[in-house]
Amino acid sequence: MTLDVDITHRFGDFTLNVAFQAKAGITAVFGRSGAGKTTVINAVAGLLKPDTGRIVADGVTLFDHTTFVPPAARRLGYVFQDARLFPHLTVRENLNFGTRYAPADASGPEFEDVTDLLGLAPLLARRPAKLSGGEKQRVALGRALLSKPRMLLMDEPLASLDGQRKQDILPYLERLRDGPLGLPILYVSHSVDEVARLADTLVLLKDGLVARAGPIREVLADPAAVPLLGVREAGAVIEAEVVEHAPDGLSHLRISAGVLHLPGVQAALGTKLRVRVLAQDVMLSTQRPAGLSAQNVLPVTIEGIQIGDGPGAAVSLRAGHDRLLARITGRAVTELGLHTGMTCFAVLKATSVAPISIGH
Repeated sequence: MTLDVDITHRFGDFTLNVAFQAKAGITAVFGRSGAGKTTVINAVAGLLKPDTGRIVADGVTLFDHTTFVPPAARRLGYVFQDARLFPHLTVRENLNFGTRYAPADASGPEFEDVTDLLGLAPLLARRPAKLSGGEKQRVALGRALLSKPRMLLMDEPLASLDGQRKQDILPYLERLRDGPLGLPILYVSHSVDEVARLADTLVLLKDGLVARAGPIREVLADPAAVPLLGVREAGAVIEAEVVEHAPDGLSHLRISAGVLHLPGVQAALGTKLRVRVLAQDVMLSTQRPAGLSAQNVLPVTIEGIQIGDGPGAAVSLRAGHDRLLARITGRAVTELGLHTGMTCFAVLKATSVAPISIGH
């Protein structure tokens, strides 16, 4: 399924004017508070009627100047920030509520498929008061899937969860993304960690406008995206394969530019992972360094340099088939004589990559 969005809507002094396309996989809409994220997803869901524009799902017009398909007829599953489960119903009954809205002739997952995918079988007899935050969100996700939607909408689904609960539910979202359902997802978030781990396509919003959009690896590694993501959150995503778990606790991950040595990798040998590397954790050297405690030294080529308004600079790097991003000072750029096309070495501390930054 393909979703085409091109809408304009005004709230007082704020104007939303966005256009983007969401295809298979997870398309993440990211932006700071007030950027217009929830307005976009509510417009797609039919909970808000834009002033002008069009929304088209798989060639079917959901909204334009003559058409407004009501929410219940759009066949879009919506998972909110709060699970919104019925407190007097069991998990099984909450899940079955979703089947009421599934068209009789629609294809989609059956009850057992959803409970297996989301690990809900042990919870079916419980009521929401006996569930953790992560369990409630899994039930809400299951209920949405059982309505057999053609697309899933998720608005900050993990925002109310603490760090451990997020870690618990992220693998289920990865299974949904990579599993046989093939259901496209529009995912709204202000968490770079979530977006980097889950998304295939990223749409960056700023002040109601699309500032950048494209494949996740390209957008995150773009120096121009640093101000939009935040200097402490900017970083790139690279593909890796687990090749060894060493006795000292470090795992060896093969990437296109060499090998990464990282702790805390809970994955079987041969598993393909995506690893988020923060720009602030990457150092650059014009020569291969020796005598360092850092375990990871990769040969790279500089693809671009963007000097910031302050003392910082963002350097885009090609590492084999992957891209990295380094955040260093403008002084370092000058003193090292860095320039586009130059070969050098990226240095990364093994302990700088947090477990939440390693996903499937």
